[in-house]
Amino acid sequence: MPPILVPFASRHWLRLWPAAALTVLLALVATWWQWPRTPASLPPGPTQARPQPELLADGRFRGVSWVAGDSVTDAQFEPLTRAHVTWIAQIPFGWQPAATQPLVQLHSGAGQRRRSRGGYWGETDAGIVYTAQLAQTRNIQTLLKPHLWVRGPGAWPGSIEMQTAADWRAWFAAYSTFILHYAQLAEENQFGGLCIGTELEKTVGHEKEWRTLIKAVRRVYHGPLTYAANWSGEFERVNFWDALDFIGIQAYFPLSKASSPPKSELLLAWQQHAAAIVRVQRKFKKPVVFTEAGYRNTADAAIEPWTWPDRTAVFYTPDEQTQAACYAALFETFWPQPWFKGLFIWKWYPGLQPDGPARRHADFTPQHKAAEQVMAQWYGQ
Repeated sequence: MPPILVPFASRHWLRLWPAAALTVLLALVATWWQWPRTPASLPPGPTQARPQPELLADGRFRGVSWVAGDSVTDAQFEPLTRAHVTWIAQIPFGWQPAATQPLVQLHSGAGQRRRSRGGYWGETDAGIVYTAQLAQTRNIQTLLKPHLWVRGPGAWPGSIEMQTAADWRAWFAAYSTFILHYAQLAEENQFGGLCIGTELEKTVGHEKEWRTLIKAVRRVYHGPLTYAANWSGEFERVNFWDALDFIGIQAYFPLSKASSPPKSELLLAWQQHAAAIVRVQRKFKKPVVFTEAGYRNTADAAIEPWTWPDRTAVFYTPDEQTQAACYAALFETFWPQPWFKGLFIWKWYPGLQPDGPARRHADFTPQHKAAEQVMAQWYGQ
């Protein structure tokens, strides 16, 4: 409460003017009562100061990719606090009917409290904002990272490719509407960062269109920007890194051809990939963030880290040691580098228990495994 300063301190004056004194006192009490206060039980409002790149504690993103659901509670953030996580990536989806169709459908579900069409409440605008506010009470910032879900057999964002110049213009117009919606959401709620695209590798050759889009985004959102380029050469073909604040990489680089490789083999395999990353970093003089990085809880985790486990398998053999070795090799290779500004672990299921669904524990999450201890150790530095 701000101090109450009463300039009329003379008791003699108060005896002469009791009504005036009472009026002043009541006015001061009313002023105090209206003083801005936020109950500790409520998430902070959108007036929280957004951290700029140069103001981030040590410039590191200690992040995880948050899996949205139909609800969220403060208790679900407690494991992140224990693991020294300071950022979450929230991932709403846009929908594209086919890889060659210049149509991007926005399902923001504004105001919805239940599952929205084609997604969860946590992926709606209301769910994203509430989750970010709840995270902020634990000093956890949000990177808003919209993805596109492309319909069609084998389709994914990297397969998006228009067939005519007119279709390309239409696609960029539709995508701009999509991403500017989330830029506005990020600005209004002071989110810590915004990723303007993910793995759209056949679009990045359209440099002029991307630069135009980046300028439009910056007119709306005034925080740090990145783009999430795929590991398989896309990050080397992006020529507009200079217009962004971070070089973002989906870091699913293959590290071995064998199951259960030792950490020494993984460290050696990283050297070639790290050299390619350094070349791009030196060219554009921008810090590097792994917008996604993760490994399955399986023996073959280092062979093709981007592949999902077989969800139809009834039984699987977990391999926590291989998963943890992959984490250790990644952190040991990149965390000491001054140009490396952190990563977002793929991925984190809120509320997942040690005896939770086997299909969850088989995939990329480090929760309740040796990999989580490795992550927490490095994030705690």
